[in-house]
Amino acid sequence: MGFHRILKPKLILITIFFSLISITTSTDEFEEHHRKLTQTKIMISNTCSKTRYPTLCVNTLLKHPDTVNANTELNLVQISVNATLHRVGKALYGASTIANLEMDTRVRSAYEDCLELLDDSIHQLSRSLNSVGPSSSSSSTISGSNSNSNSKNKQTLTSVDDVMTWLSAALTNHDTCTEGFEGVSGYVKDHMEEQVKDLSQLVSNCLALFAVSKGSSSNIDDFSGIPIENRRRKLLGSGFPGEESGFPGWLRRKERRLLEMPVSAIQPNIVVSKDGNGTYKTIAEAIKAAPQLSNRRTIIYVKAGRYEEKNLKVGRKKTNLMFIGDGKSSTIISGGESVYDNLTTFHTASFAATGSGFIARDITFENWAGPSKHQAVALRVGADHAVVYRCNIIGYQDSLYVHSQRQFFRECAIYGTVDFIFGNAAVVLQNCSLYARKPMAQQKITITAQNRKDPNQNTGISIHNCRLLATPDLEASKNAFQTYLGRPWKLYSRAVYMLSYMGDHIHPHGWLEWNATFALDTLYYGEYLNYGPGGAIGQRIKWPGYHVITSPLEASKFTVGQFIFGSSWLPSTGVSFVAGLSV
Repeated sequence: MGFHRILKPKLILITIFFSLISITTSTDEFEEHHRKLTQTKIMISNTCSKTRYPTLCVNTLLKHPDTVNANTELNLVQISVNATLHRVGKALYGASTIANLEMDTRVRSAYEDCLELLDDSIHQLSRSLNSVGPSSSSSSTISGSNSNSNSKNKQTLTSVDDVMTWLSAALTNHDTCTEGFEGVSGYVKDHMEEQVKDLSQLVSNCLALFAVSKGSSSNIDDFSGIPIENRRRKLLGSGFPGEESGFPGWLRRKERRLLEMPVSAIQPNIVVSKDGNGTYKTIAEAIKAAPQLSNRRTIIYVKAGRYEEKNLKVGRKKTNLMFIGDGKSSTIISGGESVYDNLTTFHTASFAATGSGFIARDITFENWAGPSKHQAVALRVGADHAVVYRCNIIGYQDSLYVHSQRQFFRECAIYGTVDFIFGNAAVVLQNCSLYARKPMAQQKITITAQNRKDPNQNTGISIHNCRLLATPDLEASKNAFQTYLGRPWKLYSRAVYMLSYMGDHIHPHGWLEWNATFALDTLYYGEYLNYGPGGAIGQRIKWPGYHVITSPLEASKFTVGQFIFGSSWLPSTGVSFVAGLSV
């Protein structure tokens, strides 16, 4: 009994001692946690101040459970993209809950566009997260390490260029979804607006945070939004062998041969023939039969004929499809849908391609709706690493919709009236002929309407070594109509003409305003050493955003080699292409 009386006070003292140690340890841990959290909050505040929507940026990051462990700006990018991906997934789920609701044609068109665009955005944000996330092999290179290793530099550039492209495309997708409901009202519109609320701002913040994390500011010079890696490259050439062919670097040697060899020498995987002497009679059947998410090239040979099939579409999962025709005067993919059919502009395309690696050769894409039907798309491309070679794109208003991601057009003829090359891809048209057609009375002809909305998007239209011509019907009455190089659809619209011939149908002012003074000081329009009677710059507009480019170094930023892929996209084997200004 006495022993227990002695032991009990000792146990109490020991308990008190360890309790004091625990309290001290807990206090230290709390103080350390508070210190880290304070540092993180300061970093978030400083970093988010460089975005266009800082309050949303701070709130998004502070709500995420992983933020407490964030200690670099790249960590904030990972958290921001992850949170945005979750939000887009929630939006798609919420949108899909009304799929069975009765809708009129116009509303159904906008609704289905949104489902497709949100699904594409999930894919693009997932790819972005995989590239910047902690499990990514390239995450350390994105952070801006100044290693002198050439291989590491190439890896860094690949990561930066890809992520900028995918985030830019996701932002464009959400804008397109929202725009589709303009001019309509009702429950479906209200429901969809609630689902996509803040999505554009969230992706915009991801873009800005990523720009900060890689040590660049998109506004440090007049070429705002061009990825930082594109400011460090050589003027002409990429340092890789054989730059003379004119094809971009993402094409492997085999594909380059496929673009050049005669049809008789090609062994297609699928043959489309209207007369039944092929694998299928329709292009839609051929697309459906093509494999999904394939890393191998699937060649679809479309024999001569006029194919009138509504809304042909190469969806996101149909990757690496190559369509070869018998020549642009022989194989014609045609349609006549327009906004007058109660469709969105996005939905009117006679042919659309979203699956990455899309290639088309020797085909005409046409929308015959006519000038009175207004927006009517012949070809819409939202595929990454897309190539369109020796094709006709024929329409009136909105003929060619270069919607998003990286695209290359070579030796194509594009016909139209109002905004006939439009969209928000990073696209170069090289060695192409751009034909202005006779429009409706009182209309003005505009070749481009580029819709870059955010200064961090790495997008724009570059027209390089092309010919700007008038069709015979316009030539006969060109004094009655004015033709302009472009007008700004969105605030940061960007288009450049380089080393191109301009006919006398081009108005001396060159460019046309969209609405009074809108975007005149935020757009980027440039001209470099163009020639011909319409190429004179003496009477060009004097907008703050218009630039007469005099430096080859500045002009080279809009070449195939630097604007749409650069050395980061070149395959390890090396492939022939024109990287710089000389063609």
